[in-house]
Amino acid sequence: MKKIEVCLSPELLRHYEVAHKTVVVIDILRATSCIVTALAHGIEKVVPVAEIEECRAYQAQGYLTAAERNGDHVEGFDFGNSPLAYLDTDLKGRKLAMTTSNGTLALTMAKKMGAGQIVVGAFLNRSALLQYLRDHAREVLLLCAGWKGRVNLEDSVFAGNVLDELLDKFQFSDDACGLARSAYYLGKKNPTRFLADSSHFQRLKERGAMADIDFCLTPDQYDLVPVLQGEALVRLD
Repeated sequence: MKKIEVCLSPELLRHYEVAHKTVVVIDILRATSCIVTALAHGIEKVVPVAEIEECRAYQAQGYLTAAERNGDHVEGFDFGNSPLAYLDTDLKGRKLAMTTSNGTLALTMAKKMGAGQIVVGAFLNRSALLQYLRDHAREVLLLCAGWKGRVNLEDSVFAGNVLDELLDKFQFSDDACGLARSAYYLGKKNPTRFLADSSHFQRLKERGAMADIDFCLTPDQYDLVPVLQGEALVRLD
């Protein structure tokens, strides 16, 4: 039977074997939601980078750039970390370099550690992701980006949702799977209410980003799966 694991924070990734596995990077609020939305609205590819200056260097190559730190848009970049910014912009054929506090760090870490394949998951592309994993993956690691190395609730809830949907195809192999599934069951009737007291929900709410939160928690908006090819994420339909 196929196997699936959950890593609740990038700080724990060193304890997992990632070679030969499909690593699903999850940063619901908001990096992976931004990546899915950007690719759905015309961006040709997204290059995730860890550092602000590395992202800035792509501007000279004609890339659009997105940078966020501590939930805030970094000055001097086209975008911050709001998926809504990609909805009403002419992006067809453009390339995007992105750096965020947590999501792009998780992506670059998984790549550096030699993951067999890296894909991006969010509520926005949940069904497409699930179908892809059922059809194409044998060993899966769900990597929650968390917040500055700490476990967060929204990424864990989404991981639990994925686990619950894959019960018939995959064998769970660690206690983190049970923790994530428990979080999902506690919140599945009303995810927004369940997450309302969580740290990053509150952080974004204080910044007036409730519209972002509502959008990021809306399932199945896009039928695509971002996959890392070389240095860039591209869409698989």
